[in-house]
Amino acid sequence: MAANEILEREKNENEKLPIIPPLKVLDYATINKRFGWWSAVVLLESYGRKQVCFYLWQMKGDQWKRKQKFAIHSQEDWKLINFAVTKMIGQLT
Repeated sequence: MAANEILEREKNENEKLPIIPPLKVLDYATINKRFGWWSAVVLLESYGRKQVCFYLWQMKGDQWKRKQKFAIHSQEDWKLINFAVTKMIGQLT
């Protein structure tokens, strides 16, 4: 599957992410949404600053509840994370 297909899969323009103000969603890509779990990468604005976050929500009753959030605040942070992951990803089989 191509990267652009992954980023656009399951993205439904009518679907609202379970993120509440004052956080403002600028863009997002659903990574996975099944079995009561939803993961997505979200570009958001928080108090005037942009950040990229990885969210994991779990369905509780009829609502999505946040289980985890990991924020990337700068391109330098991303370079370090990307380097570390790239170094290890080949070990997954």
